[in-house]
Amino acid sequence: MSYMAQVIDGKLQQTSATQSAKSETGKNNGLDKEAFLQLLVAQMKYQDPLEPTSNTEYISQLATFSELEEMQNLVSNSDMQRANDLVGKTVTMKVTTSSGAETYEQGVVDYVTYEGSKTLLGINGSEYSLDDLLEVADTDYVEAYSMATAVVTAMNKLPAVVNLGLESKDAVDSITKVYDDMNDYQKSFLSKEQKDAIEAYRQKMDELVKKAEQQAANQTAGGGDAGDTADGETDENQEV
Repeated sequence: MSYMAQVIDGKLQQTSATQSAKSETGKNNGLDKEAFLQLLVAQMKYQDPLEPTSNTEYISQLATFSELEEMQNLVSNSDMQRANDLVGKTVTMKVTTSSGAETYEQGVVDYVTYEGSKTLLGINGSEYSLDDLLEVADTDYVEAYSMATAVVTAMNKLPAVVNLGLESKDAVDSITKVYDDMNDYQKSFLSKEQKDAIEAYRQKMDELVKKAEQQAANQTAGGGDAGDTADGETDENQEV
């Protein structure tokens, strides 16, 4: 794309073309180096021959151009380093669709790629602009949140404590094991009510297991006495 600018009485005029250059190439930082160079060339080409721009002013403009280029290179390198540091981390992207609607995407950054001056993050099989980055989640936070969510989800599938039966033993054992393996930081993601519920399920299941074991022991003992009595009566009958 080329940009044309008019110079009247030795002054650069802001035309629709230069305004377009501003909107397309400098959303946040004004004109980029390509547009700046185009405008400088136009100024030199169309300057007023009766009042030419001095060499000192050109040198000053070239110095400004060099500073702009260095600044943009610095920003580009900073974005690259920032993007590379995101690989393997969980991020949330705030994306604005063509219709203006805002959507949120969360996932682990799998890779980073570049398209010209644009940095893209590969997340869940799709690519998102680094400019759409909303937040970065700490690894410990993500792990703690995931464990707490898993525990709560599993508990929600259990019947009420008063209706708990031995058929739920494996589920209760799984929940209590995960909870016992959590550190203090991870447990802090659970409310006091949820922690109390876990302990209530644990105690109730322990009671049910003990009761079942006692009943099994009583049945075994009762069956043994009955067998002995029957054997004894048989022996007596045989003697008679």
